[in-house]
Amino acid sequence: MTNERSVTAFLCLLLLLALSVPALASESDEELAKKTLNPIANLVSVPLQSNWDFGIGPADATKYTLNIQPVIPIPVNKEWNLILRTIVPVIYQESPVPGGDSKSGLGDTTQSFFFSPVQTVDGWILGAGPVFLYPTGADAFSSKKWGAGPTAVALKQESGWTVGMLANHIWSFAGPSGNQDVNATFLQPFLSFTTKTYTTFGVNTESTYDWVNSQWTVPINLSVTQLLRIGGQPLSLQLGYRYYADAPTGGPDWGLRFTFTLLFPK
Repeated sequence: MTNERSVTAFLCLLLLLALSVPALASESDEELAKKTLNPIANLVSVPLQSNWDFGIGPADATKYTLNIQPVIPIPVNKEWNLILRTIVPVIYQESPVPGGDSKSGLGDTTQSFFFSPVQTVDGWILGAGPVFLYPTGADAFSSKKWGAGPTAVALKQESGWTVGMLANHIWSFAGPSGNQDVNATFLQPFLSFTTKTYTTFGVNTESTYDWVNSQWTVPINLSVTQLLRIGGQPLSLQLGYRYYADAPTGGPDWGLRFTFTLLFPK
C-alpha cells in the first residue's frame, strides 16, 4: 500500500509540473501527429498503454500490463528542453503453471531525463541524459533494486516518415544483496509512415538484453495509430500486434497492444 500511495503522489506531482509549463501557440493536427511519434517532443502527453501477452509457461497464461507513461517537457532556456518520461506499470499475471495463483500489483518505475536541443541538428532530433529505476513494485514484480544509467534518442522526420532509435542501459547500485542485480540494455529502433489523414503505420522492436542471465527479449511490434479530436481535445488511439522473436524460457509467444493517449498542446 505504501508503494501505491507513493506512486500516486509522484504522478500528481508530475501533473502539477506539467500544468506549470508556459503555454505556446496552438498547434496544427499535422504538427501534433508528428509529435506523437517523437519520444522527446515539446508536448505534454499522457499515454495509457495496455499490453496483453499470451502463451506464458506450461499453463499458456496471460499477462496484462498497463503502462502509465506521462511525458512532460520543461524549457531550460531558449536552446534546450528537458523532457521527463516516466513509466509506471500496473500488472496482472495469471499463474504460468496449472493450479498456481494469479498475482497483481505495481511494477518498478522507470524515469528518463532527456536534455534535447530546441533546434534540430542536420535534420535530426536528439536527446540524451540519465535514466533511473525505482523499486516501486510489488514483491512479485520488483527487482527491489535502485538503478541508473545513460539514455539517448535520435530520430528524423521527413515526408511523412519517422525513423530513429531510443536506447538506455541500467545498472543496479543499491537494494537487497540477496536479490539479483540489474544489468540490462534496452534498444528501441522504430520506423513509421503517417498519411495525410494522420493515420500512422509503424514497426518497432523493444528489445532488452539481460547481461546477468545472457538473455534477449525481442518483441516485434506492428501498429496503426490515429490522431483524433473529440470535443476539441486532441488524442491518439493505437492498436498493435506483437510477436516475440526471442524470449526467456516460458516467456510469451505473442501479444496485443491498445494505447490511448491524451495530448495537451500548448
